[in-house]
Amino acid sequence: MSKAARKLSTSIEIDATALPPLGMPATDFLRDYWQKKPLLIRNAFPDFVSPITPEDLAGLACEELALSRIVAHDRERDGWLLRHGPFPEEFFPTLPQHDWTLLVQDVDKWDVDIRALLAHFDFLPSWRIDDVMVSFAAPGGSVGAHVDQYDVFLLQAHGHRRWQVDASSNPPTAFRDDVELKLLREFHPTHDWVLCPGDMLYLPSGVPHHGVAEDACLTFSIGMRAPSAAELLGDFVDTLSADADEALRYHDEDLVPPRDPNEIDAVAMQRVVEALNALRMNNPDRLGDWFGSFITTYRNSGEIAAQQEMRPRIEIEWDLQHDAQLLRHPWSRMAWRKSSHPGRGAMLYASGHALAMSVRDAQQLAAAARVDGVLYSKLSDAGRDAVFELFQAGQYQLQTEEEE
Repeated sequence: MSKAARKLSTSIEIDATALPPLGMPATDFLRDYWQKKPLLIRNAFPDFVSPITPEDLAGLACEELALSRIVAHDRERDGWLLRHGPFPEEFFPTLPQHDWTLLVQDVDKWDVDIRALLAHFDFLPSWRIDDVMVSFAAPGGSVGAHVDQYDVFLLQAHGHRRWQVDASSNPPTAFRDDVELKLLREFHPTHDWVLCPGDMLYLPSGVPHHGVAEDACLTFSIGMRAPSAAELLGDFVDTLSADADEALRYHDEDLVPPRDPNEIDAVAMQRVVEALNALRMNNPDRLGDWFGSFITTYRNSGEIAAQQEMRPRIEIEWDLQHDAQLLRHPWSRMAWRKSSHPGRGAMLYASGHALAMSVRDAQQLAAAARVDGVLYSKLSDAGRDAVFELFQAGQYQLQTEEEE
C-alpha cells in the first residue's frame, strides 16, 4: 500500500470533488469505513442544489399520511418539546425564529427528485436503504446529542449545519431521564465540523453526534434498515407459529417414573428443546422467503391498496404496447433471491409478496422503477404473470401516454 493510500485509509475527512460521492472507490469505503468509523465527505455532491424548499417540506408535514414531527429546544431550561404531525398550515407561522427542527420521514416516497438521490448509493444493497428523512432547522435548531441504531449518511442540502461527533472507542451512551427524547446524558465530541451544501457526513450506528443549524438549513438523512434481533425473532416466530403443524408437540414416549413428580428435570427440558427444534426452518429457501417478505415490508410508509376496479389483462397489455407504462408504487419495496437449488430460478419479493420466476426476470423487475412495453415483452410467461399480479395488488400504477 502506498503512503498516500495508507493516509487515506486512516483519514476521517476527505474531499470527494474528483470522485463523488465517496471520494474513493466504493470497495475502499466499505472496507475502511462502513460500520467502522465516521467519515466527513466534502463535496460529495458538488454544487448541490436542494430539489425541495423548506416551504415544500412544511406542506408535506401537513399531509395526513406523512410521518412528521417537530423538536423544539428551550435553551434557558435545557428543555425539549416533541410534537407529532400532521400539522395545520396555520401552525408554522406561529413558530419562533430559532431553536426548532421539522423532520419528515420517507420523503423519497413523496418526491421523485429526492428518490433519485438513492441511485448514488447503489454501492449498498437497495433493501438495506430505509428512507430519506428531510429536516428543516431554524437557526440554532437541533434534536440534541444522540446515537442512532443504524448507519446514516447526512447530506447537507441547504444552509449550514455544525456537526459534532464523538469518534472515541468507548463513548458514554447513557440517556437522560428528564426528557421525552432519547438524548445523551454526556457528550464529549472529538470532531467539530460545519457542513455546506453538498457536503455529507457518514456515521456508523452507535456513534454519538450532535447537529446544530448555523442558519436556516435543510439536511437529508439517508438511513439504513437495521431491524433489531428482537424484531427479526418476533416476525420469524410469528411465521413459524402460523405455519406450524399441530401434530408437532411435546412428547415423552420414553418417560420413566420420576424421582420427584413436581420437578421439571433436565430430561424434560431436553424434550422441550427437541419440540422447539422441530419448528426450525431447515430449508434455506423457506428461510429466504421469510426474510425476503419481512425486509420488503419492514417499516413501510403505509399500506398499498389493491386495485378496486380491474380492467382485463389484455387491455393492460394493449396499453403497454402503445406507450403506456406501469410505474412502481413509491411505497413498494422490491428485492430478489436466487433459489438454493440449481435450475429452480428465483423469487421476487415486493412489499411482502413472493413470486417465483427466472433469475433474469427477477433481476430486471427488482431494478426497474417502471415497466414499459419493451421490458414487458422481454419477460417470460411467469414474469408477466407476476407483473399483472403485482399490478392487481397495487404495486404498479398504470400511466398512459396522455396521463404522463
